[in-house]
Amino acid sequence: MKSTFVTKKLWIELFQAIGLTDANMQQWHQEFENRYPDGHQEFLEWIDIPADEISKIRAL
Repeated sequence: MKSTFVTKKLWIELFQAIGLTDANMQQWHQEFENRYPDGHQEFLEWIDIPADEISKIRAL
């Protein structure tokens, strides 16, 4: 089920608001993928990221 409120744009804005850089966000995705690959997939789908972009993010 995708979110009707939280979007990729909103999530990035939240990360930036707490001072995360692009490198920090990439590290966050890598850690999420390493620890919880299925949860990472579900999260990316929940914020309505297209399948092709999800594949790229998960391959970081």
